Amino acid sequence: MKTTMRSIFTSLLIFLYFISFGQGLLNSHHDFTGASWSGGEACRPCHTPHNANMEVNDSPLWNHEVTSATFQVYTSNTLDATPGQPNGFSKLCLSCHDGTVAIENHGGFTGGTWYVTWGNITPDLRDDHPISFEYSSALAATDGGLYDPATTPSGLGGTIAEDLLQSGYLQCTSCHDPHISRNTQGCSGCHNVATGQTISLSLRISNAGSALCLTCHNK
Repeated sequence: MKTTMRSIFTSLLIFLYFISFGQGLLNSHHDFTGASWSGGEACRPCHTPHNANMEVNDSPLWNHEVTSATFQVYTSNTLDATPGQPNGFSKLCLSCHDGTVAIENHGGFTGGTWYVTWGNITPDLRDDHPISFEYSSALAATDGGLYDPATTPSGLGGTIAEDLLQSGYLQCTSCHDPHISRNTQGCSGCHNVATGQTISLSLRISNAGSALCLTCHNK
């Protein structure tokens, strides 16, 4: 009975995601249904309806082990924001992508041996876009090179603050959506043969012509 209810709940989550966003987890980068350690489950490697890990505030019914790494955060003489240790959704993302937590460590299991290789950011974030900082109207005014998140359209229907920030903070999920489906273009969907560029398929907004960057950066 419990197995049946779990399967129904998982199917309902997937259905609701398709209805709400027009795309879903299935066939995305984070579709682990074919992995031997997932038990064929789509949602449970990351989410659970009961007994969720609430170590991170506002976590979405989290079911995965959370990283305990100490991170080296981005710094720059031109940066007006103050990034802290990753929090919110960024800490959840880094619970696989910092390379210190096995990807199959979910549901209370902590003995995994599979670690991300492609997409391993490591705990050294000094060469990555800053995350876990408050992106406010005041920051935009101080910086002079950022759009006001409270009034600037995101291109997704609302403002930057409404669509891309988590409680006013810029996080990994400001640019990336873990549920975006893979391309159907074969090799060229990931790789630009002419330039050797690898294209991230999980961007919320296409970065063609630097469109994603220019959503926030007034350059």
